[in-house]
Amino acid sequence: MRMRAANLLVLAVFAGLAACGFQLQGRHTLPATLAAVYLEPKDAQSDFTQALRAQLVVSGARVMPAAVSDAATVTVLRDEVTERVLSVSVRNIPTDYELSYEVEVSVSAGGRELMAREPFSLSRVYSFDQTNLLAKEREKEILIRALARDMASVVVRRLGAL
Repeated sequence: MRMRAANLLVLAVFAGLAACGFQLQGRHTLPATLAAVYLEPKDAQSDFTQALRAQLVVSGARVMPAAVSDAATVTVLRDEVTERVLSVSVRNIPTDYELSYEVEVSVSAGGRELMAREPFSLSRVYSFDQTNLLAKEREKEILIRALARDMASVVVRRLGAL
């Protein structure tokens, strides 16, 4: 009897989550016009391009290797990482940096523009310690990859709203 009540409770929780529109993180529904996508990157090896390709596949889009007439084209017009010093120590050594990841994306399909050039930007602050130079360089690389993944998720959510 308790097992049946527990099963009913679990079923009720899942039904409630489904009714409120809950979705697992990382999975976004794309419109039918984006079922097949050609990704035209500014830099094919950038962290953002790779993350965007992965996010599109997870969202159910087929990423085409070449431009075809029935595929939407997602063009990455800008893909930049900038770093700026936020604060310095009394010896004029940087202690805090801000990493900014900026991209600009446009989407077209069937000869018409679905999304005009739209900029996206994310930034993170990290501290710097000269005595841990190698570790801080590795932390910077990890932060850039995390920003790229977050940015790709933001772009795919925006594409889902088309």
